[in-house]
Amino acid sequence: MQDRKGKTSREMGRGKLDREDGGGASGVAAMARHYQGFNPAAYLQYNYTPPRADFSRADSVMRWKLGCLHRAFTEGDIQGETLVDIGSGPTLYQVLSGCEVFSRVVLTDFLDVNRQELRRWLAGEEGDFDWAPYLQHVCQLEGRSPSAWREKAARLRSVVSDVLPIDVHQASPLAEGTLPPSGADCLVSSFCLESVSPDLPCFTQALRHIGSLLRPGGCLLLIGALGETYYMGGPGVRIPVVPLDETQVCASLRASGYLLIQLCVYRLPADMKVGVDDVTGIFYAKVKKVAG
Repeated sequence: MQDRKGKTSREMGRGKLDREDGGGASGVAAMARHYQGFNPAAYLQYNYTPPRADFSRADSVMRWKLGCLHRAFTEGDIQGETLVDIGSGPTLYQVLSGCEVFSRVVLTDFLDVNRQELRRWLAGEEGDFDWAPYLQHVCQLEGRSPSAWREKAARLRSVVSDVLPIDVHQASPLAEGTLPPSGADCLVSSFCLESVSPDLPCFTQALRHIGSLLRPGGCLLLIGALGETYYMGGPGVRIPVVPLDETQVCASLRASGYLLIQLCVYRLPADMKVGVDDVTGIFYAKVKKVAG
């Protein structure tokens, strides 16, 4: 299942959790049912337009996320051939910097409606969203003119090799033979695992599962929500989320075989709390898979 771009869910709060389905396999199945009404166009409108995506604001959440990813991919310690985006949803921003470093980018999502949206953009067809402002901003981060955004779009289209189904609750989330035997060189995942897991143990287990796709010593760049219990996946589609704090994120990463390199936190300004979720902050973690 994927990210907040099209996840799964159980109604969840710090003091209240819809437990009638329990955890484990039954909880995961319940989460999947919540995603049947997910609407990519509505989700994109809710989360990827102003005020949250106002690039003129220094405190824009999108500027913060894109800045974290830009720095990660230009620090020089992430290299290789294959980058896999875990739970892409209908969004592309999370690979706009990585596509300049890797010669193969694999997009993944649990929902077919999201994979269709990605394929439409990759084919140059009119989709549900205009990514030009995002492409322009990342060009600026790279020291290029915003007018170079079409070149960046062409670069991204040229290196995306696959748009594949994924299930992070399976021990092997992708079909066998999708990746080199040693695994991908880097993973990126944005608002996915906490949004498709019924509880914290399943979130931790999903981290372990996606780690099986990564080569030893490879990096995972993980972005996720803090303190969030739900988000809207479309009109009337309320999708529960595992509410995390920084301590839980770090503990889950450590338990799943990752070495924490960097953790950053963004606190959402009051005017960006627009009623489509109850997120209080966002975390960005750069981690390395421990060999062995």
